[in-house]
Amino acid sequence: MDIREKVAMLSEEIREKSPLIHNITNYVTVNDCANAVLAIGASPIMADDIGEAADITAISSALVINIGTLNRHTIPSIFEAGKRANEIGIPVVFDPVGAGASLLRNNTSREIVENIKLSIIRGNLSEVSFIAGLEVSTKGVDSSEADSTKYDAVDIAKSVAKKLNCIVAITGATDIITNGKTLVKIKNGHKMLSRVTGTGCMTTALVGSFAGATDDYLTAAVAGVASMGIAGEIAYEKCGRIGTGNFHIAIIDALSNLNSDTIKERALFEVSFD
Repeated sequence: MDIREKVAMLSEEIREKSPLIHNITNYVTVNDCANAVLAIGASPIMADDIGEAADITAISSALVINIGTLNRHTIPSIFEAGKRANEIGIPVVFDPVGAGASLLRNNTSREIVENIKLSIIRGNLSEVSFIAGLEVSTKGVDSSEADSTKYDAVDIAKSVAKKLNCIVAITGATDIITNGKTLVKIKNGHKMLSRVTGTGCMTTALVGSFAGATDDYLTAAVAGVASMGIAGEIAYEKCGRIGTGNFHIAIIDALSNLNSDTIKERALFEVSFD
């Protein structure tokens, strides 16, 4: 079965299983993340208080850690939740938002990588390059142009995947997903996605949602990233020319209607093997 068939099948399975996905995430985009998770067929829960973070993780099918609005209140919760996720064997998806931009983000990202077994890392080139131990020039929470000319996304993704024994997804004009050996390039999406706050966070939440429905984390990462790309295309076709507000809502609409037939019809995948 090729990756397109696997992703299409998983898009149906997630709606049947409706896995509970625990998100410790960005408070700027938390509502969008919750709606994206619901739209794709999973069930979101957002619990970042130290008093319940581990308990909520214990009843969940996956944990998503997003440091977009990192603060000292949530950092202990991240580690308690990550520890519990590792103990019970559920996947942990990490979005190192803005890694490279501040000492707090840098130190926390390093501690997460060193102390929590990660199943999937989803970020832009600058963020994942920081995880690889390279010097980066992160533009706030966005990837910098300087890093895109200095570093090769495929090489960075494969290096981190092998080093941490996890799946790495670097999203950009062409999305790169790899386990260090199998490489999937996704060419879906629309440039207007970059004009709506939270599409990266939603993508990570979608990856976590699919990871909660399977133990094939490469397919889960491809499914989550491709779902956002395809939804962006459909949203633009329907509402993009009206403006970013309508486009924003149309992304959720497209995710809610996404099915295996649409994925088979629209997915633009290139697969290669080492």
